[in-house]
Amino acid sequence: MKMKVNLIAAFADTPESGNMAGVALLKGFFTGEAFQHVASEIALSETAFLLQEGDKFKLRWFTPTTEVDLCGHATLASAHYLWEEGVLEKDEEAIFKTRSGPLTARLKDGLIELDFPGDTAVEEQANSLILSALGVKDPLFFGKARDYYLIEISSYEELIGLKPNMNHLSAFPKGIIVTCKSVKPGCDFVSRFFAPAVGIDEDPVTGSAHCVLAPYWGEKLGMTKMTGYQASRRGGTVGVRLAGDRVYLTGTAVSVSSREIEL
Repeated sequence: MKMKVNLIAAFADTPESGNMAGVALLKGFFTGEAFQHVASEIALSETAFLLQEGDKFKLRWFTPTTEVDLCGHATLASAHYLWEEGVLEKDEEAIFKTRSGPLTARLKDGLIELDFPGDTAVEEQANSLILSALGVKDPLFFGKARDYYLIEISSYEELIGLKPNMNHLSAFPKGIIVTCKSVKPGCDFVSRFFAPAVGIDEDPVTGSAHCVLAPYWGEKLGMTKMTGYQASRRGGTVGVRLAGDRVYLTGTAVSVSSREIEL
């Protein structure tokens, strides 16, 4: 038996930018072991598996090594696929049932908008092992959110110059967000994201990380609507909007290709 997986660049306007995700719309039930096998073969940071249940879609996300509780770019890619393939009409909302509760996506002004839970980082004493592995000496902020560490540093030059020791970072189960204020027009903050413990050394563009970045920078800048740029090799832009304990993420996606994986 084969499973078709669609490869989609999320938070991207070209196939060479943003974050690639696999998206598979299931025709029947498969086990988590099958999903993990497919995600490992696809070898992208995330592969999303969709199963239609009435007017909703059950959605699960897998890295090459494990299942995760929340993924932004693969959710955006999933919504893009459902509209592009005509599974949903363009004016229909995509409703997903996930391990992080119900999530929704809709088309708005030519962009895909995701409704995600916010995640606030609480400041704590800096972990010297993490800073050493990153090559960061004097962070402006070190905090911990539900799923991620958040570290603010002083400059864009320092951010893009980071060359983390992934072997050392892999000892920490949480993903690590490093961020700084942007000095470029049209962008309010910049970030990079590392999660070697779950098989992702550096993620190109991370929607769920922006659920932490948005509340942090929103308070710091006094803004509720901002634009973030993730400064990976591929790079990508994420629009964020704060509304209570929710964060709305916006972006675009591009279908690239598809693969069939033997089960």
